[in-house]
Amino acid sequence: MERSAAPSRVLFVTGRLAEPALRQTLAGMDAGFACDVAVMHITVAALMTTEWIARALEVPEGTDLILLPGLCQGDTGAIGDKTGVRVEKGPKDLREIPEYFGRASLKAEYGAHDIEILAEINGAPALARDVIRGMAESFRSAGADYIDIGCTPGTPFPDLAAVVRELVGAGFRVSIDTFDRDEILTAVDAGASLVLSVNSTNLAVARELPRPGVRVVVIPDFGASLDSLEPSITSLREWNVPFLIDPVIEPLGFGFMASLQRYADVRRRFPDAELLMGIGNITELTAADTTGVNALLVGICQELGVRAVLTTQVVGWAHGVVREVDIARRLMHFAVTNKVVPKRIDDRLVTLRDEKILAYTEQELRNLQQRITDPNYRIFTDRDTITVLNRDRFVRGTDIQDIFAQLDVSEATHAFYLGKELAKAKLAITLGKTYRQEGSLNWGYLTPPDDVIAEHVRLTQRSERAERAERSERSRRRADRRPGDS
Repeated sequence: MERSAAPSRVLFVTGRLAEPALRQTLAGMDAGFACDVAVMHITVAALMTTEWIARALEVPEGTDLILLPGLCQGDTGAIGDKTGVRVEKGPKDLREIPEYFGRASLKAEYGAHDIEILAEINGAPALARDVIRGMAESFRSAGADYIDIGCTPGTPFPDLAAVVRELVGAGFRVSIDTFDRDEILTAVDAGASLVLSVNSTNLAVARELPRPGVRVVVIPDFGASLDSLEPSITSLREWNVPFLIDPVIEPLGFGFMASLQRYADVRRRFPDAELLMGIGNITELTAADTTGVNALLVGICQELGVRAVLTTQVVGWAHGVVREVDIARRLMHFAVTNKVVPKRIDDRLVTLRDEKILAYTEQELRNLQQRITDPNYRIFTDRDTITVLNRDRFVRGTDIQDIFAQLDVSEATHAFYLGKELAKAKLAITLGKTYRQEGSLNWGYLTPPDDVIAEHVRLTQRSERAERAERSERSRRRADRRPGDS
């Protein structure tokens, strides 16, 4: 989260039920600024809307930041326009407020990057033009800088010029991935600005490029050492053809470590040259979740000065790698540039397990129960236990079927809701994640938007009056039923 200058006085907005926990959190925080708490006339803070807050909020003089609950609905501008004070939505869990402010100054400049992403459309000759265009749009929205058209050796590509021309016309930067001379010249003539790849076998095509300034990627000769790069690079320099060097990274088990050493060797030999790494050789050929793999590879690239990476999204576990690399390049740029470890800066690549589990003790939950006056159930988890409570019941356990049986819920919509939430709570315990009622589990960059909480409340949190009315209606119908009625 990028934020401006550190505040001097912050107004924290909350509801009645969360007020004690918020004040306790603020009391234990070394804030470095003055703190005020505005308790709105509502029980659950997450049910507030910014429009409603704007009408009721009183802002102390000197306040330069208003922090709303992270689950508050609506545009912060509704409050900012009325108060003239900067407004932000804070974390979804108030216990993360100290970390929220602790990260703010560190991340003020976060987001810069200097690594280009080439997203390959693999096997393009076999794809329809509208499919290629759709993939290109998806890759661009995920962060790709180039759309790489992957040709297939021996397979004709009669639509190549039309495909490249269409993409370039739509504002894409296009690279062509082939060793075939005719395909290279066709694609460059249609607007491609980067060629993958050349070595001594097809180097002459670099002199024939129909457009000046087109970059080429030069690789070692097949089966040869890095020494084979020298003549190719010498020729490219003589012809004034801009180039990147790709020492070629090998899959694990086929010389991966040796290929990393080649990258370091090329950097020593050519300290000012631009380098490219085809990280798809690792992500596509390693049956492992790609988030950590991409983070590590991009970190290596950042340290070595590799300023372009080629990746693909073909095998199932590699779907999403363009987005992952976009996050990783920003994270690693910040870490390397500022000489800090890439931790507690941007956690969107942490998808399976949470860094820490935010949990309440049993005593804290019993204290909370004493302040609850309605029959709606609240669900909490710690590392191994689920707790469900309302004003009348306090149920703890690990078996969600046993827990549900103790809740005495018969209304179908409410039962469905509780079943869904209990299943999510159990999943959180199993994986080591923080559970938050009516919110998504944190899957990093894969986390879907939270559901609209007001809709959950309308559908599932039944008032005592409504439940009494339904029981009365069922009793009346049974009393009216005559013998023999079906």
